[in-house]
Amino acid sequence: MRYLTAGESHGKKLTTIIEGVPARMPLLKKDIDESLLRRQKGYGRGRRMQIEKDLVEITSGVRHGYTLGSPIALEINNDDYRSWIDIMGEEPLEEGAKVRRVVTRPRPGHADLNGALKYGHRDMRNVLERSSARETTARVAAGAVAKILLRQLDIEVVGYVKEIAGIKAKEIEHLTIEERMEISEQSPVRVLDKDVEQQMMDAIDQAKKDGDSIGGVCEVYVVGMPAGIGSYVHYDRKLDGRIAQAVMSINAFKGVEIGIGFEAARRRGSEVHDEILWSEEKGFYRRTNRLGGFEGGMTTGMPLVIRGVMKPIPTLYKPLKSVDIETKEPFNASIERSDACAVPAASVVMEHVVAFELAKAITEQFTSDSFPQLKEALDKYREELRSF
Repeated sequence: MRYLTAGESHGKKLTTIIEGVPARMPLLKKDIDESLLRRQKGYGRGRRMQIEKDLVEITSGVRHGYTLGSPIALEINNDDYRSWIDIMGEEPLEEGAKVRRVVTRPRPGHADLNGALKYGHRDMRNVLERSSARETTARVAAGAVAKILLRQLDIEVVGYVKEIAGIKAKEIEHLTIEERMEISEQSPVRVLDKDVEQQMMDAIDQAKKDGDSIGGVCEVYVVGMPAGIGSYVHYDRKLDGRIAQAVMSINAFKGVEIGIGFEAARRRGSEVHDEILWSEEKGFYRRTNRLGGFEGGMTTGMPLVIRGVMKPIPTLYKPLKSVDIETKEPFNASIERSDACAVPAASVVMEHVVAFELAKAITEQFTSDSFPQLKEALDKYREELRSF
Protein backbone atom coordinates (compact mmCIF):
# COMPACT_ATOMS: atom_id res chain seq x y z
CA MET A 1 0.00 0.00 0.00
CA ARG A 2 1.12 3.52 -0.74
CA TYR A 3 -0.52 6.87 -1.31
CA LEU A 4 0.13 10.23 -2.91
CA THR A 5 -1.53 13.54 -2.07
CA ALA A 6 -1.97 16.67 -4.20
CA GLY A 7 -3.49 20.08 -3.62
CA GLU A 8 -2.83 23.50 -2.13
CA SER A 9 -4.30 25.03 1.00
CA HIS A 10 -6.47 27.53 -0.94
CA GLY A 11 -6.59 25.56 -4.19
CA LYS A 12 -9.67 23.88 -5.66
CA LYS A 13 -9.38 20.59 -3.82
CA LEU A 14 -7.18 18.05 -2.11
CA THR A 15 -6.67 14.68 -3.78
CA THR A 16 -5.44 11.38 -2.40
CA ILE A 17 -4.61 8.36 -4.57
CA ILE A 18 -4.13 5.08 -2.70
CA GLU A 19 -2.63 2.03 -4.35
CA GLY A 20 -2.45 -1.51 -3.00
CA VAL A 21 -5.71 -1.73 -1.05
CA PRO A 22 -6.95 -5.33 -1.39
CA ALA A 23 -9.96 -6.01 -3.59
CA ARG A 24 -13.35 -6.91 -2.08
CA MET A 25 -12.89 -4.86 1.11
CA PRO A 26 -15.97 -2.97 2.38
CA LEU A 27 -15.46 0.80 2.01
CA LEU A 28 -18.10 3.48 2.51
CA LYS A 29 -17.88 7.24 2.02
CA LYS A 30 -19.43 7.89 5.45
CA ASP A 31 -16.57 6.12 7.24
CA ILE A 32 -13.98 8.39 5.58
CA ASP A 33 -16.15 11.46 6.26
CA GLU A 34 -16.25 10.56 9.94
CA SER A 35 -12.47 10.70 10.15
CA LEU A 36 -12.29 13.99 8.24
CA LEU A 37 -14.84 15.65 10.51
CA ARG A 38 -12.98 14.44 13.61
CA ARG A 39 -9.86 16.20 12.34
CA GLN A 40 -11.74 19.50 12.21
CA LYS A 41 -12.78 19.40 15.86
CA GLY A 42 -10.80 20.37 18.93
CA TYR A 43 -10.59 23.30 21.29
CA GLY A 44 -8.36 26.08 19.96
CA ARG A 45 -9.03 25.65 16.23
CA GLY A 46 -9.00 28.76 14.04
CA ARG A 47 -11.53 30.29 11.63
CA ARG A 48 -10.61 28.03 8.70
CA MET A 49 -12.44 25.14 10.36
CA GLN A 50 -15.63 27.22 10.34
CA ILE A 51 -15.33 27.70 6.58
CA GLU A 52 -14.49 24.19 5.39
CA LYS A 53 -16.84 21.21 5.60
CA ASP A 54 -14.48 18.39 4.76
CA LEU A 55 -16.37 15.62 2.99
CA VAL A 56 -14.88 13.10 0.58
CA GLU A 57 -15.86 12.16 -2.94
CA ILE A 58 -14.70 8.68 -3.98
CA THR A 59 -13.96 8.95 -7.72
CA SER A 60 -12.37 5.57 -8.47
CA GLY A 61 -11.45 2.18 -7.06
CA VAL A 62 -14.76 1.44 -5.31
CA ARG A 63 -17.94 -0.12 -6.70
CA HIS A 64 -21.16 -0.81 -4.80
CA GLY A 65 -19.44 -0.43 -1.42
CA TYR A 66 -16.42 -2.65 -2.10
CA THR A 67 -12.88 -1.96 -3.28
CA LEU A 68 -11.84 -3.17 -6.74
CA GLY A 69 -8.12 -3.66 -6.13
CA SER A 70 -7.36 -0.74 -8.47
CA PRO A 71 -6.14 2.67 -7.22
CA ILE A 72 -8.62 4.52 -5.02
CA ALA A 73 -8.99 8.26 -5.71
CA LEU A 74 -10.42 10.50 -2.99
CA GLU A 75 -11.20 14.21 -3.45
CA ILE A 76 -12.01 16.85 -0.85
CA ASN A 77 -13.18 20.24 -2.07
CA ASN A 78 -11.83 23.45 -0.55
CA ASP A 79 -14.92 25.62 -0.03
CA ASP A 80 -12.66 28.61 0.65
CA TYR A 81 -11.40 28.46 -2.96
CA ARG A 82 -14.34 30.64 -4.05
CA SER A 83 -12.59 33.61 -2.43
CA TRP A 84 -9.19 32.70 -3.89
CA ILE A 85 -9.90 31.98 -7.58
CA ASP A 86 -8.06 35.06 -8.87
CA ILE A 87 -5.10 34.33 -6.54
CA MET A 88 -4.82 30.55 -6.90
CA GLY A 89 -6.32 29.91 -10.35
CA GLU A 90 -4.34 27.84 -12.85
CA GLU A 91 -4.98 30.02 -15.93
CA PRO A 92 -2.33 32.59 -17.00
CA LEU A 93 -2.90 36.19 -15.94
CA GLU A 94 -4.23 38.65 -18.47
CA GLU A 95 -1.65 40.90 -20.05
CA GLY A 96 -0.66 43.68 -17.67
CA ALA A 97 -2.34 42.06 -14.65
CA LYS A 98 -0.31 41.69 -11.48
CA VAL A 99 -0.22 38.70 -9.17
CA ARG A 100 -2.24 39.46 -6.06
CA ARG A 101 -1.10 38.90 -2.50
CA VAL A 102 2.52 38.15 -3.35
CA VAL A 103 4.43 36.84 -0.32
CA THR A 104 8.03 38.05 -0.01
CA ARG A 105 8.19 37.98 3.77
CA PRO A 106 9.05 34.53 5.19
CA ARG A 107 7.50 33.52 8.52
CA PRO A 108 9.81 31.95 11.13
CA GLY A 109 8.96 28.30 11.78
CA HIS A 110 7.37 27.76 8.36
CA ALA A 111 8.71 26.28 5.12
CA ASP A 112 8.50 29.69 3.40
CA LEU A 113 12.17 30.67 3.16
CA ASN A 114 13.70 27.20 2.76
CA GLY A 115 11.20 26.31 0.04
CA ALA A 116 11.86 29.58 -1.79
CA LEU A 117 15.60 28.97 -1.67
CA LYS A 118 15.19 25.38 -2.90
CA TYR A 119 12.86 26.08 -5.85
CA GLY A 120 13.79 29.67 -6.64
CA HIS A 121 10.34 31.10 -5.88
CA ARG A 122 10.27 34.88 -5.46
CA ASP A 123 6.61 34.62 -4.42
CA MET A 124 6.57 32.36 -1.38
CA ARG A 125 2.85 31.72 -1.73
CA ASN A 126 4.04 28.96 -4.08
CA VAL A 127 5.61 27.34 -1.01
CA LEU A 128 3.21 28.05 1.83
CA GLU A 129 0.10 26.87 -0.02
CA ARG A 130 1.48 23.33 -0.28
CA SER A 131 3.46 23.22 2.97
CA SER A 132 0.33 24.16 4.94
CA ALA A 133 -1.08 21.68 7.44
CA ARG A 134 -4.22 21.70 5.30
CA GLU A 135 -2.50 18.85 3.40
CA THR A 136 -3.00 16.58 6.42
CA THR A 137 -6.68 16.41 5.43
CA ALA A 138 -5.67 14.26 2.46
CA ARG A 139 -3.52 12.08 4.71
CA VAL A 140 -6.37 11.54 7.12
CA ALA A 141 -8.48 10.37 4.17
CA ALA A 142 -5.80 7.79 3.30
CA GLY A 143 -5.53 6.75 6.94
CA ALA A 144 -9.30 6.36 7.17
CA VAL A 145 -9.16 3.70 4.45
CA ALA A 146 -6.34 1.99 6.37
CA LYS A 147 -8.35 2.09 9.60
CA ILE A 148 -11.27 0.40 7.87
CA LEU A 149 -8.94 -2.38 6.69
CA LEU A 150 -7.47 -2.77 10.18
CA ARG A 151 -10.88 -2.84 11.87
CA GLN A 152 -11.98 -5.65 9.55
CA LEU A 153 -8.88 -7.52 10.82
CA ASP A 154 -9.78 -6.86 14.50
CA ILE A 155 -7.12 -4.17 14.94
CA GLU A 156 -8.20 -0.87 16.50
CA VAL A 157 -6.31 2.44 16.55
CA VAL A 158 -7.05 5.57 18.59
CA GLY A 159 -5.25 8.88 19.09
CA TYR A 160 -5.63 11.36 21.94
CA VAL A 161 -3.78 14.11 23.80
CA LYS A 162 -1.28 13.43 26.58
CA GLU A 163 0.01 16.94 27.22
CA ILE A 164 -0.64 20.57 26.29
CA ALA A 165 1.70 23.41 27.30
CA GLY A 166 3.29 21.33 30.07
CA ILE A 167 -0.06 20.24 31.52
CA LYS A 168 0.18 16.44 31.62
CA ALA A 169 -2.62 13.90 31.71
CA LYS A 170 -2.02 11.12 34.22
CA GLU A 171 -1.53 7.55 33.00
CA ILE A 172 -4.77 5.55 32.98
CA GLU A 173 -3.52 2.11 31.93
CA HIS A 174 -6.64 0.08 32.76
CA LEU A 175 -8.80 1.75 30.08
CA THR A 176 -9.89 -0.42 27.17
CA ILE A 177 -9.45 0.94 23.67
CA GLU A 178 -13.22 1.41 23.40
CA GLU A 179 -13.14 3.54 26.55
CA ARG A 180 -10.21 5.54 25.19
CA MET A 181 -12.16 6.22 22.00
CA GLU A 182 -15.31 7.27 23.83
CA ILE A 183 -13.62 9.51 26.42
CA SER A 184 -11.37 11.26 23.89
CA GLU A 185 -14.30 11.91 21.53
CA GLN A 186 -16.27 13.56 24.32
CA SER A 187 -13.38 15.78 25.43
CA PRO A 188 -12.93 19.20 23.73
CA VAL A 189 -9.17 18.69 23.95
CA ARG A 190 -9.27 14.91 23.31
CA VAL A 191 -7.70 14.07 26.68
CA LEU A 192 -8.47 10.96 28.76
CA ASP A 193 -7.82 12.61 32.13
CA LYS A 194 -10.87 14.71 33.01
CA ASP A 195 -8.96 16.40 35.87
CA VAL A 196 -6.69 18.35 33.49
CA GLU A 197 -9.21 19.06 30.72
CA GLN A 198 -10.20 22.53 31.95
CA GLN A 199 -6.57 23.47 32.69
CA MET A 200 -5.67 22.69 29.10
CA MET A 201 -8.59 24.74 27.78
CA ASP A 202 -7.60 27.65 30.03
CA ALA A 203 -4.03 27.48 28.71
CA ILE A 204 -5.32 27.61 25.12
CA ASP A 205 -7.52 30.60 25.94
CA GLN A 206 -4.62 32.42 27.57
CA ALA A 207 -2.33 31.75 24.59
CA LYS A 208 -4.97 33.12 22.24
CA LYS A 209 -5.42 36.20 24.42
CA ASP A 210 -1.64 36.72 24.40
CA GLY A 211 -1.47 36.40 20.60
CA ASP A 212 0.64 33.29 21.07
CA SER A 213 0.40 29.54 20.47
CA ILE A 214 1.11 26.35 22.43
CA GLY A 215 2.04 22.77 21.59
CA GLY A 216 1.87 19.41 23.28
CA VAL A 217 2.13 15.63 23.05
CA CYS A 218 -0.20 13.20 21.27
CA GLU A 219 -0.43 9.47 21.89
CA VAL A 220 -1.65 6.69 19.59
CA TYR A 221 -2.74 3.39 21.14
CA VAL A 222 -3.25 0.22 19.08
CA VAL A 223 -4.64 -3.19 20.05
CA GLY A 224 -4.93 -6.35 18.00
CA MET A 225 -1.58 -6.27 16.15
CA PRO A 226 -0.13 -9.80 16.26
CA ALA A 227 3.52 -10.39 17.10
CA GLY A 228 6.13 -10.44 14.35
CA ILE A 229 4.81 -7.70 12.05
CA GLY A 230 7.73 -5.73 10.67
CA SER A 231 11.30 -7.01 10.29
CA TYR A 232 14.64 -7.21 12.08
CA VAL A 233 16.43 -8.09 8.83
CA HIS A 234 16.70 -4.70 7.08
CA TYR A 235 16.80 -1.22 8.60
CA ASP A 236 14.16 0.17 6.26
CA ARG A 237 11.65 -2.57 7.09
CA LYS A 238 11.66 -2.03 10.85
CA LEU A 239 8.07 -1.11 11.61
CA ASP A 240 8.83 1.16 14.56
CA GLY A 241 11.24 3.09 12.32
CA ARG A 242 8.60 3.46 9.61
CA ILE A 243 6.07 4.70 12.13
CA ALA A 244 8.56 7.19 13.58
CA GLN A 245 9.18 8.59 10.09
CA ALA A 246 5.45 8.85 9.38
CA VAL A 247 4.78 10.71 12.62
CA MET A 248 7.73 13.07 12.07
CA SER A 249 6.34 13.90 8.61
CA ILE A 250 3.24 15.51 10.15
CA ASN A 251 3.43 19.30 10.08
CA ALA A 252 4.93 20.78 13.28
CA PHE A 253 5.90 17.40 14.81
CA LYS A 254 9.43 17.50 16.23
CA GLY A 255 9.85 14.24 18.14
CA VAL A 256 8.62 10.65 18.47
CA GLU A 257 8.89 8.09 21.24
CA ILE A 258 7.61 4.53 21.64
CA GLY A 259 6.65 3.06 24.99
CA ILE A 260 8.55 4.81 27.77
CA GLY A 261 10.73 6.39 25.06
CA PHE A 262 13.31 8.85 26.35
CA GLU A 263 12.59 7.75 29.92
CA ALA A 264 14.51 4.55 29.08
CA ALA A 265 17.74 6.60 29.15
CA ARG A 266 17.12 7.35 32.85
CA ARG A 267 16.37 3.79 33.99
CA ARG A 268 18.33 0.58 34.46
CA GLY A 269 17.82 -2.32 32.07
CA SER A 270 15.83 -4.25 34.64
CA GLU A 271 13.36 -1.36 34.70
CA VAL A 272 13.07 -1.10 30.92
CA HIS A 273 12.72 -4.51 29.30
CA ASP A 274 9.50 -6.53 29.33
CA GLU A 275 9.64 -10.03 30.82
CA ILE A 276 8.22 -12.81 28.65
CA LEU A 277 5.37 -15.04 29.89
CA TRP A 278 3.32 -17.81 28.31
CA SER A 279 -0.19 -19.17 28.81
CA GLU A 280 -2.22 -21.73 26.90
CA GLU A 281 -4.89 -19.12 26.18
CA LYS A 282 -2.65 -16.23 25.05
CA GLY A 283 0.54 -17.92 23.94
CA PHE A 284 3.57 -15.69 24.51
CA TYR A 285 3.01 -12.25 26.04
CA ARG A 286 4.83 -9.65 28.16
CA ARG A 287 4.43 -8.93 31.88
CA THR A 288 4.79 -5.19 31.20
CA ASN A 289 4.72 -3.01 28.08
CA ARG A 290 7.49 -0.49 28.63
CA LEU A 291 8.78 -0.90 25.07
CA GLY A 292 5.39 0.04 23.67
CA GLY A 293 4.71 -3.16 21.75
CA PHE A 294 7.96 -3.28 19.72
CA GLU A 295 11.19 -5.27 19.93
CA GLY A 296 13.77 -5.56 17.15
CA GLY A 297 11.69 -3.56 14.68
CA MET A 298 8.74 -5.94 15.05
CA THR A 299 5.52 -6.01 17.02
CA THR A 300 5.39 -8.11 20.21
CA GLY A 301 1.63 -8.64 20.30
CA MET A 302 1.24 -6.15 23.14
CA PRO A 303 -0.61 -2.84 22.60
CA LEU A 304 1.36 -0.33 20.57
CA VAL A 305 2.03 2.97 22.35
CA ILE A 306 3.45 5.79 20.22
CA ARG A 307 3.82 9.47 21.17
CA GLY A 308 4.54 12.49 19.04
CA VAL A 309 5.64 15.98 20.08
CA MET A 310 3.97 18.90 18.34
CA LYS A 311 5.60 22.32 18.56
CA PRO A 312 3.46 25.46 18.93
CA ILE A 313 2.09 26.63 15.59
CA PRO A 314 4.49 29.29 14.24
CA THR A 315 1.89 31.72 12.83
CA LEU A 316 1.41 34.13 15.72
CA TYR A 317 -0.74 37.17 16.32
CA LYS A 318 2.30 38.41 18.24
CA PRO A 319 4.60 38.22 15.20
CA LEU A 320 8.27 37.30 15.22
CA LYS A 321 11.08 39.12 13.41
CA SER A 322 12.06 38.20 9.85
CA VAL A 323 13.62 39.68 6.68
CA ASP A 324 11.95 40.56 3.36
CA ILE A 325 13.60 38.54 0.56
CA GLU A 326 13.30 41.42 -1.94
CA THR A 327 14.25 44.48 0.13
CA LYS A 328 16.32 42.59 2.75
CA GLU A 329 14.68 44.86 5.30
CA PRO A 330 13.63 43.46 8.71
CA PHE A 331 9.90 43.29 9.52
CA ASN A 332 7.38 41.67 11.83
CA ALA A 333 6.15 38.39 10.26
CA SER A 334 2.73 38.47 8.58
CA ILE A 335 -0.34 36.87 10.10
CA GLU A 336 -2.35 34.19 8.29
CA ARG A 337 -5.38 32.48 9.84
CA SER A 338 -4.09 30.32 12.66
CA ASP A 339 -4.97 28.08 15.60
CA ALA A 340 -3.85 28.91 19.13
CA CYS A 341 -3.45 25.16 19.64
CA ALA A 342 -3.88 22.34 17.12
CA VAL A 343 -2.74 19.46 19.34
CA PRO A 344 -6.22 17.87 19.67
CA ALA A 345 -6.64 17.84 15.88
CA ALA A 346 -3.05 16.65 15.42
CA SER A 347 -3.81 13.58 17.55
CA VAL A 348 -6.40 12.58 14.92
CA VAL A 349 -3.86 13.12 12.12
CA MET A 350 -1.27 11.05 13.99
CA GLU A 351 -3.81 8.28 14.56
CA HIS A 352 -4.38 8.03 10.82
CA VAL A 353 -0.76 8.15 9.65
CA VAL A 354 0.10 5.38 12.13
CA ALA A 355 -2.88 3.35 10.91
CA PHE A 356 -1.63 3.58 7.33
CA GLU A 357 1.83 2.27 8.24
CA LEU A 358 0.29 -0.67 10.11
CA ALA A 359 -2.01 -1.54 7.21
CA LYS A 360 0.90 -1.22 4.79
CA ALA A 361 3.05 -3.59 6.86
CA ILE A 362 0.30 -6.19 7.05
CA THR A 363 -0.44 -6.12 3.32
CA GLU A 364 3.29 -6.53 2.64
CA GLN A 365 3.66 -9.51 4.94
CA PHE A 366 0.56 -11.47 3.92
CA THR A 367 -1.11 -12.25 0.62
CA SER A 368 -3.34 -9.26 -0.05
CA ASP A 369 -4.70 -9.22 -3.59
CA SER A 370 -8.16 -9.78 -2.14
CA PHE A 371 -9.37 -8.92 1.32
CA PRO A 372 -10.90 -12.36 2.10
CA GLN A 373 -7.48 -13.92 1.33
CA LEU A 374 -5.75 -11.41 3.60
CA LYS A 375 -8.15 -12.04 6.48
CA GLU A 376 -7.80 -15.81 6.12
CA ALA A 377 -3.99 -15.55 6.07
CA LEU A 378 -3.87 -13.32 9.15
CA ASP A 379 -6.33 -15.51 11.09
CA LYS A 380 -4.18 -18.56 10.29
CA TYR A 381 -1.03 -16.70 11.39
CA ARG A 382 -2.64 -15.71 14.70
CA GLU A 383 -3.55 -19.34 15.35
CA GLU A 384 0.01 -20.41 14.59
CA LEU A 385 1.31 -17.88 17.12
CA ARG A 386 -1.01 -19.19 19.84
CA SER A 387 0.19 -22.76 19.32
CA PHE A 388 3.89 -21.94 18.77
